Amino acid sequence: MTTTQDPARDPLLDAILAHVAFDGWSDAAFRAAAEDSGMPLAEARAICPRGAVDLAVAFHKRGDAQLADALRREKLDDMRFRDKVARAVRLRLDIAGDKEAVRRGSALFALPHHGPEGARLIWGTADAIWNALGDPADDINWYTKRATLSGVYASTVLYWLGDDSVDHQATDAFIDRRIEDVMRIEKVKAQVNDNRLLKPLLGPLQKLGAMVKPPMRVPPSDLPGRWTPPDAK
Repeated sequence: MTTTQDPARDPLLDAILAHVAFDGWSDAAFRAAAEDSGMPLAEARAICPRGAVDLAVAFHKRGDAQLADALRREKLDDMRFRDKVARAVRLRLDIAGDKEAVRRGSALFALPHHGPEGARLIWGTADAIWNALGDPADDINWYTKRATLSGVYASTVLYWLGDDSVDHQATDAFIDRRIEDVMRIEKVKAQVNDNRLLKPLLGPLQKLGAMVKPPMRVPPSDLPGRWTPPDAK
């Protein structure tokens, strides 16, 4: 089993899923999860200060981690890049599995005070997909790729939740359409970049975009307030 970022949350996460369908990602479900896992409620709240919200976040991040593992095992070398992205989105939905847990989570993160966190989770999924597929972008394209895929994935999840077709064939077709839309945009961008009349205007913008860099995965070790143990050097 792939664990969450905090393995101490795993027993609670496994236990709450049986209650989410009835109570949502609520305090009632959280209390039931603590009881089912044999964990004192005070300890559970120490591990998850926001209760079920923290477990909903852990549920999503666990799925992203499982997706990264699954993509490493997939044979994607002979596939077109667009097909690789579509395959990754399908795999992520398969990993989510429990539609009711996803539905309740979508409702939770649609609330105004949880909306920013929901957006970060969707971005995290897009980031996980691009990283697993070996995205080489190191300029503004790093951001535009993830923003575009975030929109594709978010809309696909909503479609998937209402899809009752056999083996989710309607969702597969929906993914293909969304990827096709993205490819049309990329084709237009390429045509604009190749346009001799527009090149003088786009040159400064392209140089500016090249100066935009992705966030660092590991912060510099010499930042103020950061300490590295001597034996870790």
